[in-house]
Amino acid sequence: MELHGTAAVVTGAASGLGAAVVAALVDRGAHVLGIDLSDAVDAVRDPRAGVTTVAADVTSADDVADALAALDPERPLRTVVNCAGIAPARRILSSRGVHDLELFRRVVDVNLTGTFNVLRLVSEVMAETAPVDHDGQRGVIVNTASIAAFEGQIGQAAYAASKGGIVALTLAAARDLARAGIRVNTIAPGIVNTPLLASLGPEVAGTLGAEVPFPARAATPEEFARLVLMIAEHDYLNGETIRMDGALRLGP
Repeated sequence: MELHGTAAVVTGAASGLGAAVVAALVDRGAHVLGIDLSDAVDAVRDPRAGVTTVAADVTSADDVADALAALDPERPLRTVVNCAGIAPARRILSSRGVHDLELFRRVVDVNLTGTFNVLRLVSEVMAETAPVDHDGQRGVIVNTASIAAFEGQIGQAAYAASKGGIVALTLAAARDLARAGIRVNTIAPGIVNTPLLASLGPEVAGTLGAEVPFPARAATPEEFARLVLMIAEHDYLNGETIRMDGALRLGP
């Protein structure tokens, strides 16, 4: 699928994986609608040409619908990348007591419900565009899970459950949207050098990266973005969850 001259939507666009995906799509000639929370959007400085940034909460139907209204009607929406997410850590039972139920709900709401909310609304917009090829393809949606979906670690009950839901959603969504010519795929990254990893400190970040079999380092957001481009441009890739983890398998 050709990206030049098309529109794209990226959530979690202000930093980390989302910011790298925005840059990669712009380099391919797409115009990107970047969505993030208002405080994150306000922190963005010197936005690139070809990017429109809108403040919205991915869990809000109204917010996302209003954000999509900012799409340029002259550019067909072909690519959507869901990067928005949170990752608080809490054991189910610890010295601090039992896991807070509202925290669990919040993680699932942002990571899983937010992903589905964006997916359902953008699919409606995509379905109204003209097909790009003889197969009837109209676009691709790329979601972000995590290898925690398969090997949830201590303290990751909420996070692993939310990301596991995204993995389970992938094939069902791809089958649902096949009649509209929309592909759905998911990337499950391992350890990536994002602000979240940096917040743990250089020693912890370095230790985690060294546990990766090869290359023995954290991935870069740009490597994640390259995989997004590959998925977008590979027209036969559909309904798949791709691990991007350097062969890492998480221990407890």
